[in-house]
Amino acid sequence: PYPYLPDDFKDKYRSVWVDVPSSLFDPEKGHWLYHQYLDQLEFADSLGFDGICVNEHHQNAYGLMPSPNLMGAALARRTSKAALVVMGNSIALYNPPIRVAEEFAMLDVMSGGRLIAGFPVGTSMDTNFCYGEPPATLRDKYDEAHRLIIQAWSRPEPFSFNGKYTQLRYVNIWPRPLQKPHPPIWIPGGGSVETWDFCLDHDYNYSHLSYYGYKRAQEVMDGYWRRAEARGKALNPYRAGYAQIVMVADSDQEAERLYASHLDYFFNRCLHVHPGFADAPGYRTPATLRAGFTPQVGDNASAVRQPLTWKDFVELGYVVAGSAATVRDTMREAFTKMRIGNVMLLCQIGNMPDELARENTQRFAQDVMPHLRDMWAEYDNPWYPQPLEHRAPIAPLVT
Repeated sequence: PYPYLPDDFKDKYRSVWVDVPSSLFDPEKGHWLYHQYLDQLEFADSLGFDGICVNEHHQNAYGLMPSPNLMGAALARRTSKAALVVMGNSIALYNPPIRVAEEFAMLDVMSGGRLIAGFPVGTSMDTNFCYGEPPATLRDKYDEAHRLIIQAWSRPEPFSFNGKYTQLRYVNIWPRPLQKPHPPIWIPGGGSVETWDFCLDHDYNYSHLSYYGYKRAQEVMDGYWRRAEARGKALNPYRAGYAQIVMVADSDQEAERLYASHLDYFFNRCLHVHPGFADAPGYRTPATLRAGFTPQVGDNASAVRQPLTWKDFVELGYVVAGSAATVRDTMREAFTKMRIGNVMLLCQIGNMPDELARENTQRFAQDVMPHLRDMWAEYDNPWYPQPLEHRAPIAPLVT
């Protein structure tokens, strides 16, 4: 995130996305921010986190990663254990999408087979307004891009691809992924029922990304598991993931003192999105609308959050915060009910300074994470890269 938005940002500017004035961005500060955020992710790797995550957004101050693959490449060189979770590339925006197959293959080879490949459809702000993709054809273009990428990774000989949106006489990517037949694939979703079936069709991980917290997400995950059961899929918790803001302190009261202002910055500046950008007509399908899933940004979402206090954010599950004991007990109960095997943590949000972000990350790693490791010990996790110790060692090249 860009942590230097003015105090009157929400009153003075209509949106943090799409048409946010570029005059608010200071490239010199941006230079330091990129290195600070990379340092924080590398720090998480050193603490034993299973993965470190980057994502793709455009023309916004919410997240400064229009190219997550650049961040992934930097992390591949400075980390050694954690999976690189690129969540993801918005594959309908790449022309031709073979670029995703190539760059993800590069990252997988560079990292020694640590890549998790994310294929989000992308927000309406990013896809429809920043990149000009018509909402009516976005999912169709996404499906075709997905077919091309999987074939590019899996077919050993050159082939031709004659799609509706992409025509290529020769598809023959170099390099090819280290993981076979391809890296694990996670599909981020904000609450579209079509995404459930897409994940179940291909046995991909469904990762629910929510700004509303675990209590509101329960409805989405219940629907996903009902759908999985109806289709005869094994109810392996690692088939699902979920993102949660987490803030650890010495006590519940200390958590409010340390983190409340940064939570306010996140919800009232980083998520301040003009309603006209939040949900372009045709972006959300009739089935999803009938299911009652609504945009997580825009006027209605903002109106719900506006009166909330720190106590409300905690009680409603928007944030899991407090002492280590409070955090681990809350997470174990919440993610058992949601049947979640992969938890994506937001240990840094908004304008949280580097020192506090590192403290939060370290507290979680040392005082919470070990107590959650056994939650689903009876299940295998095929949606995670094969452990490095099970691979043949890669001999160093001598020049």
